[in-house]
Amino acid sequence: MVNFSALWVWKHENILNKLKWYYEVALNKKPAKYLICRRIKCELDLKEASEKELWDYHEKLSKEFLDKFYAIKNGEIKLDELNRYEKNFLDLKVELVKRMLKACNFCRWNCRVDRSAGTKLGTCQLDETSRVSSYFHHRGEELPLRGTEGSGTIFFTSCNMRCVFCQNGDISTDKWNGIPVTPRMVAMMAFQLRMEGVHNINLVGGEPTIHLHTIVQAIKELENIEKMKTLDLSYILNAYADFYRYKFDKEKAFYGKEFNVPILWNSNFFMSEKTMMILKEIIDIYLPDFKFGNDKCAIKLSRTPWYFETVSRNHKIVYEWGDNMIIRHLVMPNHVECCTKPVLLWIKQNMPDVLINIMYQYHPDNYCNKLSPKYDPRYEEISRYPTKEELMEAYNFAKQLGLDFEIISFDKFIKGEIEEIEDLVNEVILFR
Repeated sequence: MVNFSALWVWKHENILNKLKWYYEVALNKKPAKYLICRRIKCELDLKEASEKELWDYHEKLSKEFLDKFYAIKNGEIKLDELNRYEKNFLDLKVELVKRMLKACNFCRWNCRVDRSAGTKLGTCQLDETSRVSSYFHHRGEELPLRGTEGSGTIFFTSCNMRCVFCQNGDISTDKWNGIPVTPRMVAMMAFQLRMEGVHNINLVGGEPTIHLHTIVQAIKELENIEKMKTLDLSYILNAYADFYRYKFDKEKAFYGKEFNVPILWNSNFFMSEKTMMILKEIIDIYLPDFKFGNDKCAIKLSRTPWYFETVSRNHKIVYEWGDNMIIRHLVMPNHVECCTKPVLLWIKQNMPDVLINIMYQYHPDNYCNKLSPKYDPRYEEISRYPTKEELMEAYNFAKQLGLDFEIISFDKFIKGEIEEIEDLVNEVILFR
């Protein structure tokens, strides 16, 4: 943990200030949001209440949460000064996501399928069963996230979008990939990874939104994991993708006497507003994608309507909450003018100081790889790497807008001091 705090990236005040909550939770200097939820008493009869009553009560408890959250964040009170309740805000969230699953509205598709019945599948092609493809110490994420011990990544299968270029196509398009998991098993994965030293629990896929019911219940289950004297990992280790097991170290994983880890939402952000309301009090840092600058490209390359209005709305909601966030935008060949520039301009106009990773990592994959039997010639325009000229066009545009992207985007090539963008892009070209 000492090494994490000593990383050169934290010496840049713009990074530290914009990720301060996440940084302090990662170091166990502050409690994760879900620990504060345990201090919000739930007195409603959850089984008897109507869904409207549940949401009205959720709004009431959300206000109570925010009062305590800001007091803790600002150092006005400490977590141990607050009572912990057995029936708490997390129980209300669990009940709500179970209700949502019965007429699923987790994402913008709003398909209203009863996924809990086991007889019909949602637009995501899932019933209520969640599967995890793999979980491990991810050392390829942005430096503040991967740190020194990795980001504790849990890869859920399937997706609510159909990106033809998806670089996790085996996960997102194959709903049978991985192992079936219960909320308790996901909680065990999170507990194991944090005890091994990861800096966060990175919920990703595929797409985590379509597994909201499992994830919220897993966060609630962390209370029970703390009490277990022994931990049988034999089943979940079938999905463990690290080459060797790390030693457990309780000092890396607890705030006082409670298991503590920042929860990271790594998502395409094609969520419903109700899902956003559920996430608000349990997610410590967001890592959203902003892929397309218009709906035409979203429909053509992802078969996703209502894209720009939905994703831009959700980005703005998180920004207005004041939560920690790093936006990802992937530069794609032949899409700088129609996607990259409109996305960056929207960010400048609506959230100008946010951290951005303008990603150079695009490579032709899934249906865009000419060497793959899945290749579809309709997507020839993105069947190559972006050129140096396209990357420079994107980065120079971001520079002209005054966006905060250099360190986050090029952390693998920057040694502490920001270099010229063209030199960094030259290294990128050589690196790939």
